[in-house]
Amino acid sequence: MRSTHRRAGAALLCLAATAGLVSCGGSDSASSGTTLDYWLWDDKQLPGYQECVDAFEKANPDITVKITQTAWNQYWQNLTTQLTSGDAPDVWTDQATYYPQFATNNQLLDIQPMIDRDKFDLSGYQAGLADVWVKDGKRYGLPKDWDSMALVYNTTQFAKQGVPADELADLKWNPDDGGTLEQVIAKATVDTEGRNGLDPDFDRKHVKTYGFLPEWADGATGQNGWGPLAASNGFTYLDKNPWGTHYNFDDPRLAETIAWFRRLIDKGYAPRFDKQSSVGNTELLSAGKGAMMIAGSWTISTFTDPKAGQKFAFAPLPTGPEGRKSSLNGLSDAIWAGTEHREEAWKWVKYLGSPECQNKVGKRGVVLPAQKSGTEAALAAHKAAGRDVHVFTDVTTDKNGTFLLPVTEHGTEINPLVQDAVQSVILGQTQPGPALKGVNDKVNGLFK
Repeated sequence: MRSTHRRAGAALLCLAATAGLVSCGGSDSASSGTTLDYWLWDDKQLPGYQECVDAFEKANPDITVKITQTAWNQYWQNLTTQLTSGDAPDVWTDQATYYPQFATNNQLLDIQPMIDRDKFDLSGYQAGLADVWVKDGKRYGLPKDWDSMALVYNTTQFAKQGVPADELADLKWNPDDGGTLEQVIAKATVDTEGRNGLDPDFDRKHVKTYGFLPEWADGATGQNGWGPLAASNGFTYLDKNPWGTHYNFDDPRLAETIAWFRRLIDKGYAPRFDKQSSVGNTELLSAGKGAMMIAGSWTISTFTDPKAGQKFAFAPLPTGPEGRKSSLNGLSDAIWAGTEHREEAWKWVKYLGSPECQNKVGKRGVVLPAQKSGTEAALAAHKAAGRDVHVFTDVTTDKNGTFLLPVTEHGTEINPLVQDAVQSVILGQTQPGPALKGVNDKVNGLFK
């Protein structure tokens, strides 16, 4: 899962933290100088936000913003520890799985009164992004960026097997025979003797390049794997989203989707889960061990980097029985409810959420900023560099082509439960129907 962004900060004490973080606080008023601590997790975005810091500090000379960047897993561990100790960052980047628990525990500042007071314009954001951060009439962050999903593929591998780009641009999928998606996956799968998956003599036990690399460490959303295909088969996560209270993991349409992935593995077109190395799919794709995978827009710079090792291109997700579906996910910048610098933190968050800052971030082409002008700046930067990434933004032109990832209570508890159930199916330990029915009962039991 988006797996994709993380940040945090603290504003009171200078800590000699074993995790290697330093958190310094300033005085209580901006007039004597205030230091805000701001955390993020994505090192590729760090230069863009440092540019925003420089501009902000120039306009607000009595406020200093200190950025701390920490990798995803450590980020959330550190943030949880800081919140528990009562010494959390002033401002951090929030993510939809984690933010409900922060809101429920009164750890986030409601910024709606400040938005109303300052008449901050929310209309410039991509549709739906701002609403995610509202619960019971309170708003707990401003949208930062957003992401969608597409196929990324090795152009050389598909060209060798006679699959043209226009064919990849119009793939169809169904859970019965896999449609044209499975056909091109089979063509791109090659055994150690050079035979592809459609050759009667193909050896599924000795595969050199897999046609598809599924993602199984993807929590309860399947964002980088089963999620988009299940949605295109008619599956919906919840009774309502955000803030639903009943999950639908027992939906037969999800079971059908997971079963199709299992058959893909059995045919040798995707690697066995129990035989996968600890190397991530992105690295396997770059090493030529796989030909295609589902990827988020936050990975664009990874696959377009001249040092990527292979030549990659992006294609739309396949069209399923219920159409083409991509998840739409976003991050926010949130303020700690315990900060002693509320007005200064709001100034910073307001700037982070503004077109001025998000246009700067967009021009670097790392992510798609939440402000529409920032997204346009990102697309212009990619176009100027000769990178074709329109498939990630095209999905927003179809009002039925996107769906929100789940925003509910108990997200951090639900993720491992569902992931374990899906993995048990992929490992052949259980059947999809019973496994998903069992975990659905457990998940919904959390809401009782």
